[in-house]
Amino acid sequence: MTHSALLSGRPPARHRMRALTFLAAAFLLVVGVVATGMANATPARAATTGPCDIYASGGTPCVAAHSTTRALYGAYNGSLYQVRRSSDNATTNIGVLNAGGFANAAAQDSFCANTTCVITVIYDQSGRGNNLTQALGGGAAPGADNLAVANADPVSLSGHKAYGVYIPAGTGYRDDSTNGIATGDNPEGEYAIFDGTHYNGGCCFDYGNAETNNNDDGNGTMEAIYFGNIRVWGYGSGNGPWIMADMENGLYSGQNAGFNANDPSISDRFTTAIIKGGANQWAIRGGNAQSGSLSTFYSGPRPNVSGYNPMRKQGAIILGTGGDNSRGSDGTFYEGVMTSGYPSDATENSVQANIVAAGYSTGGTTPPPNGTALHAVGAGRCLDVPNATTTGGTQVQIYDCNGQSNQSFTHTSGGTITVTDSGTTDCLDANNKGTANGTKVIIWPCNGQTNQQWTFNSNGTITGVQSGLCLDVSGAGTANGTLVQLWTCNGQSNQQWTLS
Repeated sequence: MTHSALLSGRPPARHRMRALTFLAAAFLLVVGVVATGMANATPARAATTGPCDIYASGGTPCVAAHSTTRALYGAYNGSLYQVRRSSDNATTNIGVLNAGGFANAAAQDSFCANTTCVITVIYDQSGRGNNLTQALGGGAAPGADNLAVANADPVSLSGHKAYGVYIPAGTGYRDDSTNGIATGDNPEGEYAIFDGTHYNGGCCFDYGNAETNNNDDGNGTMEAIYFGNIRVWGYGSGNGPWIMADMENGLYSGQNAGFNANDPSISDRFTTAIIKGGANQWAIRGGNAQSGSLSTFYSGPRPNVSGYNPMRKQGAIILGTGGDNSRGSDGTFYEGVMTSGYPSDATENSVQANIVAAGYSTGGTTPPPNGTALHAVGAGRCLDVPNATTTGGTQVQIYDCNGQSNQSFTHTSGGTITVTDSGTTDCLDANNKGTANGTKVIIWPCNGQTNQQWTFNSNGTITGVQSGLCLDVSGAGTANGTLVQLWTCNGQSNQQWTLS
């Protein structure tokens, strides 16, 4: 070793070369281990599998996925829906308890405590932004639709509380500017979970593909799931309700309008309803969302009527109404998707198994009564006893229809209009037997007097037997909380009512 090497503090060249060789080898070894590890690594997987994961595996991915009860992808960890409370018009998003999990109903309960909330947005979980918001007016009904009361239908999924979308007549959601939804004759699949006991014969409780301009654009411009017991077009066996396809200008239970004995009446509390369609081919399938498998009620060619083959679908999404905003229907929605492509029966069977495993149940709750709501025609809202009070002298109002007992009225054979809440039955009453314009219409213990007797007229008005005045929405108001009074009959829409 030379003196210069000792002074420099560096090892001799031969030792330096050995060290560099060792470091290079070590580096290559580390790189090799890392590369091997990366090659052998498996992608992170969601803790659960959702219906849209199953559809994707079947080659027909979801292009819209809506639910207020649970995530529809195993990895979804975002918002399910948005609610707005009446006390201050503030909004908040309701998400899931964990990725792929159930709705965080406690967050809604906390936010809406001591007030009422409506559902303002049902978010699309597919990532395409196909969110459902308040439906605007259309050819069948002008003016925006009502929004669903957020807590009107509490349910349970595997022991976890959640809320469905309870839709009385006049309520609806829509998206007219969508991304990825089938148009023309392109194939698609749709499923929805409905309350099989909440329906009527109105048109039309739909979920699925509709016109983008809110008008009836003719045969074949829609492809949506319908649920109800209307018989104007197609119908099935028994008295209904039935799962049918709304293809515009026709609700079809089979190939052509009319009777299909193979389309059964539904009696399941939670119902899986499926419609799918492709080139001159479509099908209806259904089953109990709590147990068992799917059945096929129709599978075959399109209707043998001009306009349905090929189809002319436009790609909007509706919930609770028809394509032209026909909104006379009742129903409850829990979850649903739309796919790109015609799903196989095997894929749908796997989706049904997933739905059953979610564990839908009433959770000891009782669905809101269908009742007989008094709809204020001009306002598009319902006669309502504020806060479901039973305090005599409380003036009635109009409010978003919600199907609850404080909006459930009975016109008795004696001419009274009664409402029952918390076990107490009261009568609609002209305050202090008033006969002047502006007399308050209140609730009061039934007493058989003429200021509690009412006549339902063929022109849609309701008149007090004692006063001869009309039941009137004050100032022709349309806002929640507008009070109801007596006023001289004038034929205007704020004095017209429908009992349904």
